Amino acid sequence: MTAQPDHQAARGFNPPMGTLAELREALSTWGFPGDRQRFEEELDALDLDDLTKVRELTQAYRHRVLLRYDPQAMAALARTTADVEAELRRKLAEAGAL
Repeated sequence: MTAQPDHQAARGFNPPMGTLAELREALSTWGFPGDRQRFEEELDALDLDDLTKVRELTQAYRHRVLLRYDPQAMAALARTTADVEAELRRKLAEAGAL
């Protein structure tokens, strides 16, 4: 999993995720299906002395929980491939690239 920026959602409630226990709870309650299990598997595979890798992993999974709280992010994830392709073609045409 690629680490994502650790953005706070501008609106709404964000669950506490300042500790591993809180992150685990948030993943169980608010994460995408399978997130908690994948998090545990990836964490088990890490060298816990490599704090950079542990931080990157926790940030990536915190970001996934925050995505669930962002209506725009969820709407973007729900878009069909055809819809995204049509928008890209329209934007390229407007820019004169096609």
